[in-house]
Amino acid sequence: MIAWNSTPVPELDGTQSGIKLFDTALQEPAPLEAHSERSLYVCGITPYDATHLGHASTYVAFDLLNRTWRDAGSAVSYVQNVTDVDDPLLERATATGVRWQDLAAEQIALFREDMEALNVLPPDHYIGAVEAVDWIVPAVEDLLGRGLAYVVPGEGEEPDGDVYFSLDAAAALHEDDPARWFLGQVSHLDVDVMLELSAERGGDPARPHKRNPLDPLLWRAARVGEPSWSGASLGDGRPGWHIECAVIAQRFLPSPFTVQGGGSDLVFPHHEMSASHAWAAGGTPLAQHYAHAGMVGYDGEKMSKSRGNLVLVSALRASGVDPAAIRLAILAHHYRSDWSWTDGVLAQAVDRLGAWRRAAEHATADDVVRVRERIRACLAEDLDAPSALAAVDAWASGVQDRDGDSTARQGMVDVLDALLGVRL
Repeated sequence: MIAWNSTPVPELDGTQSGIKLFDTALQEPAPLEAHSERSLYVCGITPYDATHLGHASTYVAFDLLNRTWRDAGSAVSYVQNVTDVDDPLLERATATGVRWQDLAAEQIALFREDMEALNVLPPDHYIGAVEAVDWIVPAVEDLLGRGLAYVVPGEGEEPDGDVYFSLDAAAALHEDDPARWFLGQVSHLDVDVMLELSAERGGDPARPHKRNPLDPLLWRAARVGEPSWSGASLGDGRPGWHIECAVIAQRFLPSPFTVQGGGSDLVFPHHEMSASHAWAAGGTPLAQHYAHAGMVGYDGEKMSKSRGNLVLVSALRASGVDPAAIRLAILAHHYRSDWSWTDGVLAQAVDRLGAWRRAAEHATADDVVRVRERIRACLAEDLDAPSALAAVDAWASGVQDRDGDSTARQGMVDVLDALLGVRL
């Protein structure tokens, strides 16, 4: 699958020495020292609706990490998936009377446009679940063959042939390994909360004949009216969500890769279960670190399709909002915080962008150095974009009455683009 286009990241003098990033699994900031190679996997969209501010906030957050690593001189391998076949997509296609393939293609194209407009660096590998089926099938067959997965008999409307992963069997693997996976390693949740979240987020803890109510689906046997693919010995069907990401990540990135990223709603079950699959498949952790972005609401309420209050990036762009202002509105909030979009948030971002553009005309060489190093210092502390924006504001507020030069102006433009992804 093709990702989106990007312009080259400007090269800056000096370098970022390393950062501290809050690790969800460790529950504390973890130092990520400068390294020649870094790897990043960020879970992608299920393309049944347009990109809203929650999506955008997550991808902008990990774009900051990508840019910070690159500023430190690291070569970054970045992978993102697209869950281009899943229940929400099929349900939306049926409800709207369109082919699920057409709905997916339309929304993926719109997502690409939004990411390009927001100056988010594209992944090196942009992989759809459909194109990954041929890699997922042998992985599930291997887990079955080693007793780490099992087939659940059909009951009622559920056919025979659904394959589930055994969390208990995975937890027992290599019990003497201090790096082994165990249930709760990523999320630190108790079982009662896990059961509740599993039911809310695509799991089926009440499904009869499962060995553990939390065991996740690996392969869904074909149903009438649903798309399916050949599963070889598994029979026709389609893959589960968590195995999709585990297989794609392990195919294109080192084991373990450096950072698993996504929204905080993916901590459980998605990232917990993907980590279990990776451990069972190869006896190595999925990722060295787990980082998660907060949720975005609207005027103090949860943003959701059912509430009719989604703020769409494409709609903002269509109304004439500068994408750089949308990005600034996102960066004004720390990536781990939950926050709400309001008209005031956007107005502040528009004003800030205008002030920065005016100030750039008065920039000096010394300004460029000071602003660059201050932004670097802020991003090194858990990607503290709000403090970085405040540092630029402080500079911009004091330069209106002095002369600048075109070289320094371009230098400031390059700094804000390279480090914050904000195009003046």
